[in-house]
Amino acid sequence: MLIAEQGALDATDPRLNGKDLTIGIVQARFNTDITNALAEACRAELLALGVAEKNITLVQVPGALEVPIALLGLAEHLKYDALIALGCIIRGETYHFELVANESGAGVSRVALDYKLPIANAILTVENMAQAVARQTDKGRDAARAAVEMANLLESI
Repeated sequence: MLIAEQGALDATDPRLNGKDLTIGIVQARFNTDITNALAEACRAELLALGVAEKNITLVQVPGALEVPIALLGLAEHLKYDALIALGCIIRGETYHFELVANESGAGVSRVALDYKLPIANAILTVENMAQAVARQTDKGRDAARAAVEMANLLESI
């Protein structure tokens, strides 16, 4: 069966076993209420997947544009099995939204590819606060699950 046909993984699936993993999280503080909720949901899911509290590192940065450089700093330590990017960019009246969304996303991808390190990107890019609130918990959880699954996948190939 193809993985694409399997749908969402059950928490008991070995691909979601975080027991032996070390995970780094970079959280942007801009839109703090949203990013705190993302971080809380992410941490709770990592713990539920078996990642030990002592193996979770959280670093905070001012905003989404600073996330990639902090990810780079963590990646250079070569001790993480996966990283997670958390942030929230809400569209405003200027082009700044596109700039921040595009550049932060490109930076996250570049670090992942340069270091061959899975990075779950949960930097929300939304039209308004209501959309951010609607996504904050699920996307935090999703990022944790993606990081664990991808860390295990890269270990197995």
